Amino acid sequence: MTTAADRRAPLRVAVVGGGPGGLYTAALLKRLDPRRSVTVWERNAPDDTFGFGVVLSDETLGGIEHADPEVYTALQRDFVRWDDIDIVHRGTRHTSGGHGFAALGRRRLLELLHTRCRALGVELRFRTPAPDPARLAGTYDLVVAADGVHSTTRAAFADAFRPRITSHRCRYIWLAADFALDAFRFEIAETEHGVMQLHAYPYARPAPGPHGTAEHPGASTVIVETREEVWRAAGFADLDEAASADRCAKIFAAALGDRPLRSNHSAWSTFRTVVNAHWSHGTVVLLGDAAHTAHFSIGSGTKLAVEDALALAACLEEHPALPDALAAYEAERKPVVASTQRAARASLEWFENLALYLDQPPRQFAFNLLTRSRRVTHDNLALRDARFTRSVEREFGCPTGTPPMFTPFRLGGLTLRNRVVVSPMDMYSATDGVPGDFHLVHLGARALGGPGLVMTEMVCVSPEGRITPGCAGLYTDAQAEAWRRITDFVHTRAPGTALGVQLGHSGRKGSTKLMWEGLDEPLDTGNWPLVAASPLPYKPAGQTPGELSHEGLAEIKAQFTDAARRAARAGFDLLELHCAHGYLLSGFLSPLTNLRTDAYGGPLAHRLRYPLEVFDAVRAVWPEERPLTVRISATDWAEGGTTAEDAVTLARAFAAHGAAAVDVSTGQVVADEHPAFGRSYQTPYADRIRHEAGVPVIAVGAISSWDDVNSLILAGRADLCALARPHLYDPHWTLHAAAEQGYDGPGAVWPAPYRAGSRRPQTGRTDAPKPRLTLGG
Repeated sequence: MTTAADRRAPLRVAVVGGGPGGLYTAALLKRLDPRRSVTVWERNAPDDTFGFGVVLSDETLGGIEHADPEVYTALQRDFVRWDDIDIVHRGTRHTSGGHGFAALGRRRLLELLHTRCRALGVELRFRTPAPDPARLAGTYDLVVAADGVHSTTRAAFADAFRPRITSHRCRYIWLAADFALDAFRFEIAETEHGVMQLHAYPYARPAPGPHGTAEHPGASTVIVETREEVWRAAGFADLDEAASADRCAKIFAAALGDRPLRSNHSAWSTFRTVVNAHWSHGTVVLLGDAAHTAHFSIGSGTKLAVEDALALAACLEEHPALPDALAAYEAERKPVVASTQRAARASLEWFENLALYLDQPPRQFAFNLLTRSRRVTHDNLALRDARFTRSVEREFGCPTGTPPMFTPFRLGGLTLRNRVVVSPMDMYSATDGVPGDFHLVHLGARALGGPGLVMTEMVCVSPEGRITPGCAGLYTDAQAEAWRRITDFVHTRAPGTALGVQLGHSGRKGSTKLMWEGLDEPLDTGNWPLVAASPLPYKPAGQTPGELSHEGLAEIKAQFTDAARRAARAGFDLLELHCAHGYLLSGFLSPLTNLRTDAYGGPLAHRLRYPLEVFDAVRAVWPEERPLTVRISATDWAEGGTTAEDAVTLARAFAAHGAAAVDVSTGQVVADEHPAFGRSYQTPYADRIRHEAGVPVIAVGAISSWDDVNSLILAGRADLCALARPHLYDPHWTLHAAAEQGYDGPGAVWPAPYRAGSRRPQTGRTDAPKPRLTLGG
């Protein structure tokens, strides 16, 4: 039987790295069991440190307070706290409050942790490189690798940890100013060489000097960041440490009050994102930057390392066997870190692409910056600083009491009453391409649910252009009449909701089973021949399509125009051309699926030819007053495929040919893709297209909450937001979003028969008296 004492049996613990994460791990392990022998190796001197201030969240501080009140009390005495964020751009400063930061000097943090470790009996070995990692692993019961982003321990066991390290596009330098800012400050400088940004925050409060001397003015961390090409053009590559600090002080003289900046072994660096497939190997475990990094713009490096230490110590207490403890630590921390890294990546990329947003209205620019990582949202910011949020809404044009998502939007000749789109979703429920009662109920229910626009599934332009035998079509008059029944219902029973049709051809992804019978698997019987840009099967076991001849291209273009005419007669308000997800037209756009050597293959301009020819032919027969949009895959999520830069070119081309908007999706072009899934993960592509191509965009992809929609619209990252699965979960998603926000206006109109349900039902009694006394005995 395992006892509590067995669980805390003495261990010989080696900690490699004397940063905050390594020191705090050592202190916790020694405090939890004084019998442990814990040794920390740090190659630098005790008072050596790089950088200046560190930021910890209230959540992290709460964990420290619970685990080690002495460390928490010591930290409390030195923390500088502030609530405001100042954003300065083109001479205008906007301040947002209610954010709650706490910071202190990194050197002071290390001093406190040194003191705590010594008091507990941890052996600290400074100016001493750690022994060879393999030797440590063979000598100690546990080796904690807290040796930073350039971890030698991780490198020694790279085959086991399988690190993936990504370098990014900006250079940055850590500096300090000898005065305390009164807020977290972001400042933008538009120089002759390009845009630069300053991230700065106080970490030491002003204090009286010794023997009655003048007050010490405090101190602030100052990080200067810029794109690599701007850094080189500005000549920073040729400047030493002191000259770089001097140049940065001149560029941001207004923010610094003409004060100088000081350095501390400061060098221009390129941020590297570290991800490891595994965090432990035998008795060795990674912690902090050795395991993961997250961009400094969300202030998470020290925070994550300290939280790693807390989790590792707790798991070692809770699990008697070391392998179980290390597995539990990794299982607990990996999802948290992955979420933080997604937020950090979004923030990092926002600053990499900062130049896109320079011309936004000042308050919208500030809101965009504050919500860049998607961790601060419209609703969250309204709680923190209602005044600031209302001012952004007014500048955007929101009537009083109207959330951004319920503002109208004009798309060509069509005005949508709100910014919500029911995204196209294949239902695989048609018979011979004819939509039936299922489609009437499915699309009718979503239309009654209040969105501005409801899109059909991909409607196929020929029998051979279907994905499955259950796909709907518009290649016969009978199909058009069946669609007319649905459009009539929507226009009559859900007035104000527009209904759009998406036209497409399956290309090499056709002749497959219904989704729930086997996604992308070929039919067992009854297959039809496939055609595509090039004779490449979608999956190795799939059917190889025939390469389209010029005659075949002309025939399919005619099928699209015939279907568009039927769509117009059927009463659709909008038509979208499906050029995404690896279907026929998408197959021409991607270099991975178009290997042609004729006029329709080769460079992007040539690969665009056929999709643009089809677009022009459809535009010629589609009513001029009704908008025509296009859906594209903005990346293939595969090496050598469509890039974000290509996507901007595609969008510009379609816009020049009359596209009213670009529906920006990603992937599904090749089967061996590697998408970076996450909340709103496709939105950055829509954002970039909107700002670089100057065309309205529909954002799609894991947008799941009305708060996300409000945030994206108000920040100017999208014009419309398309949601799929949320509308399967709740056909009345839009109306419920209005009710939950207390909105009642023209942007969300309840159908007359449903108005009695426009308020959330009560869920139970809430007025019961609360207990006041507890009597014992």
